[in-house]
Amino acid sequence: MRLPPIAPSDLSAEQRPLHKSMAEGIRKHLHGFIAAEPNGALIGPFPAMLHFPQFGTAAWSVFTALSEHSTLPKPAHEVAILVTGARLNSRYELYSHERVTAGAGLSESKIATITAGQRPADLTKEEGIAYDVAACLSHGGQLHDTTYKAATDAFGKDDTAELVYLIGCYSMISILLNAYDVPLPE
Repeated sequence: MRLPPIAPSDLSAEQRPLHKSMAEGIRKHLHGFIAAEPNGALIGPFPAMLHFPQFGTAAWSVFTALSEHSTLPKPAHEVAILVTGARLNSRYELYSHERVTAGAGLSESKIATITAGQRPADLTKEEGIAYDVAACLSHGGQLHDTTYKAATDAFGKDDTAELVYLIGCYSMISILLNAYDVPLPE
């Protein structure tokens, strides 16, 4: 790990409001996985944001907007995150969202297949579209017209925009996790 977690007592004046917002957001939106140490120090992608609050505040703001204004169906939402984490081989991302995705109703088989980097044969139509959009964009490719049209037909323009921003946000989070060599919790 290249950036250690920061105990709440060691936060700077600039870091404190970001930590407070993150801790509240984690309690509200992220369940089922370890995101803090017993002393309250946040783990996962959060230390990378806290160590550099001039960038981390903006990154957290995007995450918060996606969490608080989400209307995309939860299974499609989680499929997109898993595809992105798998494509970028982000250990902590896969650890955390395997747990969140199970709570969204996806079977263990679907989760295992996606995290192995493959497309499950039994995805619903919406899950399949989310998979295809995430696979294309996280691979660094141009989103094809037919895939974009399938997404807007299934989700509408606003939820398709949410899907695209979600993939971008979780690409950034996966890159932070990989860059700072974030380990899985004990």
